Amino acid sequence: MGLFLLWFFFGIGILIQAVYLLVIFGKTAFYTANKSQSISQNEEGVTVVICAHNEFSNLKTLIPKLFEQDYPAFDIMIVNDRSSDRTKRLLEKMMETFPKLRSVTIKYTPPHVTAKKYALTLGIKVAKNNIILLTDADCLPQTDQWIRKMTAPVRNQGKIFALGFSGYEHRPGFLNNWIQFETLLTGLYYVSFGLWKTPFMGIGRNLCYRKDFFMNVKAFKELWHIEGGDDDLFVNLYASGKNTAVVLDPEANTISKPKETRNEYLVQKKRHLHVGKYYRGADKRKIGLYSFSHALFWLGGIGLLIYVGLAKSWEHFFLVFGIILLRSFLVTLIFKAAEKKIQGTKPPKNIWMLDFLYLGYFWILGTISHQAKDIQWK
Repeated sequence: MGLFLLWFFFGIGILIQAVYLLVIFGKTAFYTANKSQSISQNEEGVTVVICAHNEFSNLKTLIPKLFEQDYPAFDIMIVNDRSSDRTKRLLEKMMETFPKLRSVTIKYTPPHVTAKKYALTLGIKVAKNNIILLTDADCLPQTDQWIRKMTAPVRNQGKIFALGFSGYEHRPGFLNNWIQFETLLTGLYYVSFGLWKTPFMGIGRNLCYRKDFFMNVKAFKELWHIEGGDDDLFVNLYASGKNTAVVLDPEANTISKPKETRNEYLVQKKRHLHVGKYYRGADKRKIGLYSFSHALFWLGGIGLLIYVGLAKSWEHFFLVFGIILLRSFLVTLIFKAAEKKIQGTKPPKNIWMLDFLYLGYFWILGTISHQAKDIQWK
């Protein structure tokens, strides 16, 4: 009976994993752009909105970089959210150099309102243009085509949302390699389901939508009480296959500074994973089914190796071991192909090993994050 259950769990895991890897994630890994689609030259105005809390050093680098963008009609709105550093002084000085730079200063956050959503709402409310492009103060556009390419679906195709990707700088060490892997897997989730016309999340480091839509739905009216989720929960609530497009182009990406210590990274990921419990049921199942089948595969596979190994059934042992090797090869192949399409850079090292470690990461940190009460922005 025990052997039957192990094979049953292992088999279910194999089937579901095959669907995700080959069909769902394969949509990204084997993606080809539709070059025959005509592109309009509509150059509607764009406002880049950035919320900043004590981001003096990052803004000093970011603002001049943004004004190198190859797009004729854009301005930049910096929301200075309760900063105690030299941010305000920097913005005043830079506004003299860059006429299209604007700022609004927030001195306090009202009770029962989350800080990031309040800052973002004020910034969007006073934005000059109807197309809003979001990023963070510690991000940089990968190219001078960022604004043009990220806003194209909204400007030219009548979309409400455009979902982009934001990666992290490559640095030596295991932590950075793990960050690259986990960020790529997250990208595979929302990019792939977006390409399949069932979008469920986006990231505020690279996200575009229309201001009038944001104001019409009364901003974050159903989300004010949740710390975080100003990006993925907002997309989860309102995005659909008809009103949303994915921008899968390395030239439309932004890149962020990665966390350099384990504790900083865990605090960040706990906030991200905590928000996931507020997704719609069907969207939670999109992630949950992959993670559940991933656990079935590895636990069932390892259980079988131990069981048949102790019974000295070497024929079955090598069969199970061969299936594990085959899936590890497939995971590596899909992730490498997806990395090339999404970022155009080298993939993480030892993907097969990181895939195995993800088993403990998701279930342990996910459980902790789900129960967390101390989530905050800054």
